[in-house]
Amino acid sequence: LLSSGGRKSELLSRSPASDLNVALHECMAALDLFLSNKFSDALASLQAKTKDSMYHALTYATILEMQAMMTFDPQDIMNAGNTMKEAQATCQKFRKKSTVADSINNLVHRQSLENFTEEEIHAEICYAECLLQRAALTFLQVWLLDENMVSFIKGGIKVRNSYQTYRELDSLIQSPHYVKGENHLHFEGGVKLGVGAFNLTLSMFPARILRLLEFVGFSGNKERGLLQLQEGASSYSFRSVLCTMLLLCYHTFMTFVLGTGKGNVEEAERLLKPYLARYPKGAIFLFFAGRIETLKGNIDAAINRYEECCEAQQYWKQFHHMCYWELMWCFTYKRQWKMAFFYADLLSKENTWSKATYIYMKAAYLSMFGPDDCSPFGDNEVELFR
Repeated sequence: LLSSGGRKSELLSRSPASDLNVALHECMAALDLFLSNKFSDALASLQAKTKDSMYHALTYATILEMQAMMTFDPQDIMNAGNTMKEAQATCQKFRKKSTVADSINNLVHRQSLENFTEEEIHAEICYAECLLQRAALTFLQVWLLDENMVSFIKGGIKVRNSYQTYRELDSLIQSPHYVKGENHLHFEGGVKLGVGAFNLTLSMFPARILRLLEFVGFSGNKERGLLQLQEGASSYSFRSVLCTMLLLCYHTFMTFVLGTGKGNVEEAERLLKPYLARYPKGAIFLFFAGRIETLKGNIDAAINRYEECCEAQQYWKQFHHMCYWELMWCFTYKRQWKMAFFYADLLSKENTWSKATYIYMKAAYLSMFGPDDCSPFGDNEVELFR
């Protein structure tokens, strides 16, 4: 986006009803459906334009990826991966076309993004998101399906390319020659999401690994990552809800699971409050509300939130499993072993995350039963431990 006359005039004269503007508006409407538990309606509203609109393609594929991440089902993962690959191909159509001479020049000099049109820089940010999400699915496949090292390396290359693109786009925003386009807020939100996610995630790696990653060009700064995501979450943009979800995950899960620091429950409550007000029955936000109550030690309130979450939607049963896991632990804290066993049993029968863990938990709860307690379903802890 050069500030030179012709290009600037072209951008300033763009109609508010441009294709990009309309696409963003429609995708935000689809996200609204998704957050209101109308998952099938959200997908249906996007599907028709996934071949012609980068944002429709990206949003559609992202929803399927979220489903795959919840189910851990190999077929869902493969389907999400193929859809994300198609979304990447759609984004490629809108990227700046390069001649052979341009390609050779880019090998010698870094490609300048300042002479890109608004549509082309949006294509870059969408393309980078596709790369990052495809990499996440690749790593998940390697972990679950025990694929070879080649797949792992391919995932690493996708991460590297995505990271480099985000860095260049972040530099573009800081450039004095950059002219904000009509949909700059959405573009900036995408940059903050990517830069924030990379910095925050990389900062959680052990120091020894982080030094190695810095040697090959990566860097992670927790404070910068949090700031970027906070700024992205506070803006009204297409990606603000994704920034919010990442922050909620960090404050309510990552810091506790990885032991990398103290979670900020107050900040999580502040982030969640407006979304709970807008989507009082939104399953995703009810789940985070339950998690916050758990961290505050309000176990009964947490149980109520998780039960509300399960009742709020029936389309994605896999989302119930996340609640079952939390409910299992809530009843464990309350020493209500039968209820804890009930949810462990549900998970062992319905979910594929870790059958061994669920069976172990069932056996552990059975071992806590009193001599007069009946064993549900005729299970025996000794046999289960074996």
